[in-house]
Amino acid sequence: MKKLLVVLTLVLVGTLAACGGSDEGTLVIFQNKIEIDDAMKDYVAGWSEDTGIEAEVRSCGGDSCGYQTQLLAELQADDQPDIFVIEGMGGFLEYQDIIFEFDGDAWIDDTALEFTHDGGVYGFPVAVEAWGMGYNADILDAAGIDPDDLTNLAAYEAAFETLEAQKDSLGIDAAVSMGAGTGLAWVTGLHNFNGYLSAGLDPSDSSVIDDLNNGIAHEDRLQDLADWVELLFMYSTDSLLEGNYDTQVGDFAAGNTAFIHQGNWIDPNLLDAGIDFEVGYAPHAAASGENDSIFIGAPSYYVINKNSDNVEEARQYLEDLAGTEEGHNYMVNEANMVPAFESVTLVPAAPLSAAVVEWVQAGKGYAWWQNDMPQGFGMEQMGPIYDLFAQYIKSDGADGIDKAEFVEQMKAEIESID
Repeated sequence: MKKLLVVLTLVLVGTLAACGGSDEGTLVIFQNKIEIDDAMKDYVAGWSEDTGIEAEVRSCGGDSCGYQTQLLAELQADDQPDIFVIEGMGGFLEYQDIIFEFDGDAWIDDTALEFTHDGGVYGFPVAVEAWGMGYNADILDAAGIDPDDLTNLAAYEAAFETLEAQKDSLGIDAAVSMGAGTGLAWVTGLHNFNGYLSAGLDPSDSSVIDDLNNGIAHEDRLQDLADWVELLFMYSTDSLLEGNYDTQVGDFAAGNTAFIHQGNWIDPNLLDAGIDFEVGYAPHAAASGENDSIFIGAPSYYVINKNSDNVEEARQYLEDLAGTEEGHNYMVNEANMVPAFESVTLVPAAPLSAAVVEWVQAGKGYAWWQNDMPQGFGMEQMGPIYDLFAQYIKSDGADGIDKAEFVEQMKAEIESID
């Protein structure tokens, strides 16, 4: 069945080269961050008025819309998107036959994070994104926990035990806001699993992801990851399996948890909730020993459908986004993002994005390699294994799989890659 799906996908992508893009006159942008939908539509409306180029934003993301599935449907339609989003090498390889190669665009010289392949530039970095263990500084201070000490498993174990013992006095439900159920495989099988791929390693060290793509597993690193995941699941909210993205973020925003396993893309949610506490990031304890960095990268890229009738309009849109005051204001102040362009001087006011800037300036970042795994591997193969382990933890061993089986199943999935 897997081979049949791969074949069908390749056949579909191969046929796309023969299909035209959206009708000339309307620039269609299909993007995957539902949390910036309103801000992006407002910016694009203003850009359209200024340039005279008609443009439309379509958004798909979160729990209710699978972007990759919908993207395939969009690319089969008569009105195909002119600009769409890929994530890493896996996304590029799937759609490379229809992706436009940039040449001479000014924004390329303004960033070090463009997507390249074989010397060509194909992707415009949407934003610098990062995640660590987001924390409520007020709760940690009240509990006597210094976030600077949270660099290893033992420190987190002590912190979580302290929070558990003081739940009533602190007014919290649990130490950690975490999700591992249906619809949140991107949290577990992509973001959490990236700890296996890069935690504790130099950002240029691709040895673990290279081995994974060749079917080679590092069992010692899988064991380290399992120890960390076990701790997160043990001290998470009761909604670990039943909750969705809104539940996870909502619990943290309401002050019901001290930590959240999410990235700075939740800033719009925190601002909408009107949080009145200080936040920051601490490293994940996903590798043995000391962990001194959070996960930082430009994981998503806008690419242009080379079969579009609006290629030049799409290039202008991206150029204006990177090179104008209006574009900078949208990225930083409206969409609450950390731009990947050196010419941007605005500093985000959004709380977690401001924290990310501090880690970036300190040069403390582990790489994002999860998007360089085979397409679908993290969410479709790794995600369900996390789900089963979460079931085991929350049912006191009555359901799911234990830690040893968690490691063994992950190892088997990696070794099945060819």
